[in-house]
Amino acid sequence: MNKVSTVLESLQEQGVSRRSFLKFCTVTASSLGIAGSGVNAFAQALGAARRPSVIWMSFQHCTGCSESLIRSGSPLSDRLTVENLILNFISLDYHETLQVAAGAQAEDARIAAMTANFGSYILIVDGSLPTAENEWWLAVNGHSGLSILREAIAGAGLVLALGACATYGGIPAAFPNPSKAMGVGELMDKGLIGRKPLINISGCPPIPEVITGTIAYYLVNQAAPPLDKHGRPLVFFGKTVHDCCPRLDHYKAGKFAASFDDDGARQGHCLLMLGCKGPDTFNACATTKWNQGTSSPTQAGHGCIGCSEPNFWDKPGGLYGFVSGFQHGVGTCAPPTLPSLPVI
Repeated sequence: MNKVSTVLESLQEQGVSRRSFLKFCTVTASSLGIAGSGVNAFAQALGAARRPSVIWMSFQHCTGCSESLIRSGSPLSDRLTVENLILNFISLDYHETLQVAAGAQAEDARIAAMTANFGSYILIVDGSLPTAENEWWLAVNGHSGLSILREAIAGAGLVLALGACATYGGIPAAFPNPSKAMGVGELMDKGLIGRKPLINISGCPPIPEVITGTIAYYLVNQAAPPLDKHGRPLVFFGKTVHDCCPRLDHYKAGKFAASFDDDGARQGHCLLMLGCKGPDTFNACATTKWNQGTSSPTQAGHGCIGCSEPNFWDKPGGLYGFVSGFQHGVGTCAPPTLPSLPVI
């Protein structure tokens, strides 16, 4: 286990300068809707925050959530990357994909971290859980995945469900759902695991900066950010992909692509008639974007498949089918204002 230290102390030990840290805080604060003097307060609070113990557990998953995170980077510094954030802003005490330990040694490390930080560690979950008669479809070291999660939930101070599988059941829960897969929130609702403060960060996979921004907000405030009806941070899930789509002006003008290779598509026309689910999908893809802010699916020419919404895999029309008759009011891309941060 890593020693307990502040975020800034940990980064400086890794050679990250205070200047680079402040640049990172400016970008992160901006993504959270914090501006002006609030940026300095955010930086001071984040730098002084103690690194919490994090237990990252994966169940029925594709590892896409972890890949999304560790393959992202920061243009601000060759040291201050997103994976650096995860490994140094927090004490990552268990992650089966990233850790060196395996087998009994890995499980012993998880138990030791959970025992030492009982009641205060952050539990990150990616992947859904098989339940009912199929609970043992997923087992580790002689224990079902559900029983392992139940044990881990008991000592968690906060739970983050990452990705479509952990939030809503994901592809494993697609019809006919052979494993009786459920997401973390549904397991809590049905009393199959204990109830703890839960933040859902949906997407298949979720956007890396949405993950890190949410963690940074929690470290600064010791509380979850304002959430929507699905338990997702409003600052990232408060607007639809359609609201902020770079093709929105063409939509307003009634210009729609008829196929992915026609002249309209090449000119940036709206992809709604090709099955784009942007009007019904709440996510920051079109604003935060992907690959260090390079682009997004709709900007690159592919319609949104709605992967951050519940049951997107089973909705009428499928991933690419057009469903007519949606009603949607075009909004603004400005992020909502979050509560004021304390000056540290």
